[in-house]
Amino acid sequence: MLTNKVFMKKTKRGNILKIVREHYLRDDIWCGSAACHKCPLEENAVLLDKVPKSVSERYPFPHYLLLDTNIILYQMDLLEESAIQNVIILNTVMDEVKHRSAVIYKRLRAILSNPERRFYTFVNEHHKDTYVERMPGESANDRNDRMIRTATEWYEEHLRQRKGKDTCVRIVLLSDDADNRAKAIELGLNTCSAVEYMEAAKENYAHLLDKIAQRDIVCASKDPLFPSHLTVMQIHEGIKNGKLMQGGFLASRENYLEGYVRVEGIEKAVLIQGRMNLNRAVDGDLVAIEMLPESEWKAPSDVVLVDEQNDPGDMVEPDPTFSVKPTAEREPTAKVVGIIKRKWRQYCGILIPSHIQGSTRHIFVPAERKIPRIRIETRQAATLLSQRIIVAIDQWPRHSRYPQGHFVRALGPIGSKETENEVILLEHDVPHNRFSEDVLACLPQMPWVITSEDLKRRVDLRGITICSVDPPGCTDIDDALHARRLPNGNIEVGVHIADVSHFIRPDTAIDREAASRATTVYLVDKRIDMVPELLSSNLCSLRGGEERFAFSCIWELDDEANIKQTKCHKSVIKSKNALTYEEAQIIIDDSKQTNEVATSLRMLNRLAKILKKRRTEKGALVLASPEIRFHVDSETHDPIDVKAKQLLETNSMVEEFMLLANVSVAEKIEQEFPECAMLRRHPCPPQSNYEPLVKAAQHQGFEIVTTSGKELASSLDNAVNPENPYFNTMLRILATRCMMQAVYFISGTLQRDEFFHYGLAAPIYTHFTSPIRRYADIIVHRLLAACIGADSTYPELLDKKINSNLCNNLNYRNRMAQYAGRASVALHTHLFFRKRSEDEQAYILFVRKNALQILVPKYGFEGTIYVTGRNNEEIKTGVRFVYDEEKQTQRCGNIVFKAFDPVVVRLSLDSTNVQHEKLVFELVEPYIEGFSVKPDGSVADIEAPKRKSDQTPEKSKKSKKGHVKRTLM
Repeated sequence: MLTNKVFMKKTKRGNILKIVREHYLRDDIWCGSAACHKCPLEENAVLLDKVPKSVSERYPFPHYLLLDTNIILYQMDLLEESAIQNVIILNTVMDEVKHRSAVIYKRLRAILSNPERRFYTFVNEHHKDTYVERMPGESANDRNDRMIRTATEWYEEHLRQRKGKDTCVRIVLLSDDADNRAKAIELGLNTCSAVEYMEAAKENYAHLLDKIAQRDIVCASKDPLFPSHLTVMQIHEGIKNGKLMQGGFLASRENYLEGYVRVEGIEKAVLIQGRMNLNRAVDGDLVAIEMLPESEWKAPSDVVLVDEQNDPGDMVEPDPTFSVKPTAEREPTAKVVGIIKRKWRQYCGILIPSHIQGSTRHIFVPAERKIPRIRIETRQAATLLSQRIIVAIDQWPRHSRYPQGHFVRALGPIGSKETENEVILLEHDVPHNRFSEDVLACLPQMPWVITSEDLKRRVDLRGITICSVDPPGCTDIDDALHARRLPNGNIEVGVHIADVSHFIRPDTAIDREAASRATTVYLVDKRIDMVPELLSSNLCSLRGGEERFAFSCIWELDDEANIKQTKCHKSVIKSKNALTYEEAQIIIDDSKQTNEVATSLRMLNRLAKILKKRRTEKGALVLASPEIRFHVDSETHDPIDVKAKQLLETNSMVEEFMLLANVSVAEKIEQEFPECAMLRRHPCPPQSNYEPLVKAAQHQGFEIVTTSGKELASSLDNAVNPENPYFNTMLRILATRCMMQAVYFISGTLQRDEFFHYGLAAPIYTHFTSPIRRYADIIVHRLLAACIGADSTYPELLDKKINSNLCNNLNYRNRMAQYAGRASVALHTHLFFRKRSEDEQAYILFVRKNALQILVPKYGFEGTIYVTGRNNEEIKTGVRFVYDEEKQTQRCGNIVFKAFDPVVVRLSLDSTNVQHEKLVFELVEPYIEGFSVKPDGSVADIEAPKRKSDQTPEKSKKSKKGHVKRTLM
């Protein structure tokens, strides 16, 4: 059948066009049921059971579930349960879900691809009996609902057998739309909401009720606790007339009653302070804000404020009094008046035991401190109290102190290293599922060999003395180097990078997966690869003694490291050796070694020093951050030793040539593709960012000039205190925290002067040197290959919009990977100190109103010693600290504490809070009676009882013995 729809359209010139749209309808579309006696049976295609089993007593007869759009959008956690089977999904519903939520659509597709789930897609849009025309004045949503009811009616009639209605398979329309259900009931259809269906669940399925998203709970309390949010139209109008602004909400980790909103065009984030002004905004939400009068502006709180109530019901206590600051210190302050877009996700955490015996209502505490506690209902509390669990937020009504959500799934025992690693990956949104069969099908067949045809298309460099220098245990070797003297007296230097783009072709399953993952994530005891191990640790890894494809960037330099010529080409190399930084350093320092590897390394090291000196003279920053290295047990993967990472000359040697390669390639691809080159920029920080650094240095008698990168670098070099050898390093650590995040971008989206990389003092920069672990480098390789004629372009590579969206994902994944790495270090720090306590030399990094922030150089650890209670009271009898805000000091009796002062602290682990185990810093020296640990107290190992999970060896892939792969800015 063919149905036509004709309508007229007026063009810009005033002409009338007649447009005919044809819609084909069929009568032979299979219904998908094994119980059907009317449709022609398709061989090997039966999906829906002949006698389906029900999980609900509400409908005891055999039935299939037909889902409304809102059920899929909001009840996906229930639908992903294997017990939910024999489900009909209409293609019009599929299309609406795809339009509304790409994430939910992907999850739905995953269910549909599993034949054991019995989910069948019925093409109702093209069936002659289920297609309906849109009526005049009918909204698209109302028409979709009508099509769902029509399809339900058709299935009911279609599956009715001759023997009678009671003996056939029935249809139950599952919908959370009350209006749609009411109209379905008028038609005599079986219909109910997800809650109604699962409330009558059979005994062995009763736990599934916990999975229901509670979106329409009516609160018993009549009095609202929060102001109402503006409507979408009111927000739009307010932004249009300038009364409102919009931006992303960033909650404070230290103070649950504070947050910031970053508004485009305003340099400094706008402060939001107080429960009513926060008005139910959750970290990450896109919100509408209204600026407060200047008389009501506030200053950020300088105390740590943590919500430690167990289950306060819905009584909201008044906000604690914030200290009043001078007008000059107050910041633009606003209140949240509406939510433009929620950015809720699934959260990991634990349940707090309810104080009401037998209650099903419980408080969930997220692992991420920036997320508020969530109220959920569960009948499994006895089991879940010892588990890490995942919870999703459903709504946050005005009448509730906390948002309301539902239980998703349990992860495992609290404190188990395997569970805690899973929490880290989930909380930082790190894709870590196994690679799919489609991805693995893209890998080359083994054994893999280099053919004569391959050699014809590449430069053969197998005879050159090339070697790699990496951390110990490194298996994903991205880069290798060589240097040799040329007949004309100059030096040839080559950087050879794994040619990953040879194996990962555009728009393949493996390419799409790598683009989604964006980066390899390094945890202390495992590595989450961006590409499958066959590539990352074998075929792409530039291992010693093995022939590999590479992309080579080669310079001709004079003895002063001036570039005379640059060329790039695809190559075949055979690395002579895969060295560690320490092994390479020993070769350089051992004058007796005069072989080709030693000669090459010494030339590279000498040239690198010249390049680094030249960079720093231009204003490149030499910053610092505390990095630590764990040595882990080869069987259990538990940390057995930890120390600060030591940098050698060879670290700098490799870094300099990677930087030089990245700059050279950036210049090349931007010249050839000025509109679509993928580059990396590091924005100059606003001067306000430097305030903590400048103040800290001033209190020590040093001036830090921040008007330019070069002046900052120079003043940091001059800030040396002979009495405190660690002083300059601490200043550089503070300077690092003042920096903005370096980001990927597309050249055609910014002006040329915005390309600048502030930290490296480079006018243009990109990432080319780590394609095994960064997807950005793969794109850069493709651009460079097109530049030199080694490969062709494709439409997506030159599409500015597509690649700008790609950059957004790369920047997000890169940031999350960094945070996940830090969280892994914190986890293993806790594991290391579970059984011990140590006294260590430390320094005061910051002096706060209620605390001293401490840095332990040996481990690179940071921690806090609180000197006052929540309301600035004495924390121990007879011990009182006095804070001098102007001098940034804390005084206790005759002892004064100021930034950078040396102290001795005792490190141990506090496990009393199972949600947030923390490393405890106790003051040992200077000794304050009643506050400090007694100086004569011996440090005995603390033998904590081993948890069963700690004794189970992990089978996950070992990383680089706790090393974090070097990361260039």
